[in-house]
Amino acid sequence: MLLPVQAGDSQSSNNSGVLHQHLTRSNPQRSSVLTSFDLPRQQVREFAAPSPPPRDPYRDIPVKIHVRRPERDQWTYMGRGIVTQEGVGEPGQMPIRSASSRKILITWGAESAVQPERRGNFVVIGCVEGSRVVSWSLNTQNSSETLRLLASIELACSPRKHSPTESQSAFRRRVHRVIKDDRKRRHKRRKDQDAMVAAFARTALESAPPEQPMSSAHVVTLQ
Repeated sequence: MLLPVQAGDSQSSNNSGVLHQHLTRSNPQRSSVLTSFDLPRQQVREFAAPSPPPRDPYRDIPVKIHVRRPERDQWTYMGRGIVTQEGVGEPGQMPIRSASSRKILITWGAESAVQPERRGNFVVIGCVEGSRVVSWSLNTQNSSETLRLLASIELACSPRKHSPTESQSAFRRRVHRVIKDDRKRRHKRRKDQDAMVAAFARTALESAPPEQPMSSAHVVTLQ
């Protein structure tokens, strides 16, 4: 006895057949076990897979990072990083992330007391933290990237009015004075170290015994 087939059952069976054919073409090895109930779980696994965020070439600038800590004269290499400009104007910020771990090393914004300077393909940023200065050196790939980095830092870190009694120009002068004093102390410390090395070398030469001339040397006769 043949049972009548309803229109809805025929349409659902056709949809299941089309879906099974599509899944069979995409993955022939799972054609025998993959059903329509597995499709949502497949999509969830695809969307849940972690993927690194793409780099925006217009906002991201690859750099090599060096840091000079307070009371230090030597630079420390921190590795490769990516400078990103997030937002423009008032909410603008500029984080520096590690290129390998994507960890944020430092973030600058409108409230940051910084002073950027260009030196060749380097941009040296003096960051004032109280009475101390931490210097960051960012090495770009070419001169155009250097100019873009310098403009991005000046745009993101443009000083706002921090207090009713201090204007923007006064804030800039204060930051410049702190960085200038730190540079003077660093140069004086380096000059004193060079003077100590020169004095030690001169003392070592003066305390060394004089060499005996060849004319006064005793002649030893071998028998």
